[in-house]
Amino acid sequence: MEGLIYALGVVIFIVGVIVSIALHEVGHMLPAKKFGIKVTQYFVGFGKTVWSVRRGETEYGFKAIPLGGFVKMVGMLPPHQGDDPTTVRKTNTGMFTQLISDARSSEYEHVGPDDEDRLFYRKPWWQKLIVMSGGPLVNIGIALVLFTIAFTLIGAQKPTTTVNSVSACAIPADRDVQTCQPGDPKTPANEAGLEPGDQVVSFDGTAVTDWDQLTELIRDNGGDKASIVIDRGGEQRTKSVETIVEVRPSLDEPEQYEEVGFLGISPTTEYERQDLGFVLSTMGDYTKATGEAILHLPQKMVEVADAAFGGERKDDSPMSVVGAGRVAGEMVTVDDTTWTDRAFRLITLIAAVNLFIALFNFIPLLPLDGGHIAGALYEALRRGFAKVIRKPDPGYVDVAKMLPVAYVVGALLLVMGVLLIYADIVNPVTLT
Repeated sequence: MEGLIYALGVVIFIVGVIVSIALHEVGHMLPAKKFGIKVTQYFVGFGKTVWSVRRGETEYGFKAIPLGGFVKMVGMLPPHQGDDPTTVRKTNTGMFTQLISDARSSEYEHVGPDDEDRLFYRKPWWQKLIVMSGGPLVNIGIALVLFTIAFTLIGAQKPTTTVNSVSACAIPADRDVQTCQPGDPKTPANEAGLEPGDQVVSFDGTAVTDWDQLTELIRDNGGDKASIVIDRGGEQRTKSVETIVEVRPSLDEPEQYEEVGFLGISPTTEYERQDLGFVLSTMGDYTKATGEAILHLPQKMVEVADAAFGGERKDDSPMSVVGAGRVAGEMVTVDDTTWTDRAFRLITLIAAVNLFIALFNFIPLLPLDGGHIAGALYEALRRGFAKVIRKPDPGYVDVAKMLPVAYVVGALLLVMGVLLIYADIVNPVTLT
């Protein structure tokens, strides 16, 4: 049964990612068609075509490798300055010059005599901005809907004052090995005989109303003695403990450590439904964390390369779809996991992936959407400035000149993808 649930988690996650990619491309296609841009292809995936059908001038279909998608809009690159829009120069010198020329030629294979006004590059900058922003904005919308479903219909997990587990030994939080070692002392909770299911009623004379309050009381107690009143099966009992001073993460700066009082218990959690304000606040936190993760991606990829060839794979390591699928399977098969837990975890995982797809695509480099968005904004600034100073219109921005950068970025993304998949196979991130 566990194997079936694991497979179900993986399948639901992968289907969620594929649907997210498909809707991302719809976010580009619909406004493009609305603005009269000629769209010849809409595909989910890359590689060999598995299935396709033509409706009007657009071919819709699926390709063999479902790790992306694309919409083919004619005229993404303008012809060389001075050339006819339907013809491109055939002779060029230099490798990148030839590559750019070939790319321009490919753009105009499907351009007919009546299509000149339907070319992407000829559209106003604000239309290009909407078309290229449409994909990432759809992913943000998906993330918002999924987070709303998770937090308003299921709820956010809140720790209670009921004990979920009692640690056998005290382990410094800054130690690399987080398992009990010879010489590690028993935790005060273990010494006092606390058990899972005990509800903490008071700590050293102070009535306990929530987990955060209990945490503060324990940490502030240092290495002193205290009495704990617990409710066990409807009967109140008093336990005498002597908390110990232990290295734990700071509550304000989790990456920093400090010496505080330590008891050795973890709480049970329960779902508490939240309002839209909580959803937006949490999504803001996710956005900040995702942005920081993208900024540190080069450093993290160096760590992934090390892990792929025998090094340690960290818990916060980037993952491919393969690794994320494995984590999705583990998330739904953790011990004592309820169906509510499984639904919540999968929904928030797919929401987080959508948020990452959106923010990553906003990076202002070709071939990402952000490269075209930057080109549209630059065109608006350049033409607006020329108008203000009464200079001739400088015309459309030629994003083809940035194709060498696009080729380099594309190659790096390919290498990064292969490396992540390899690392996720030989040295995966696990929840245990």
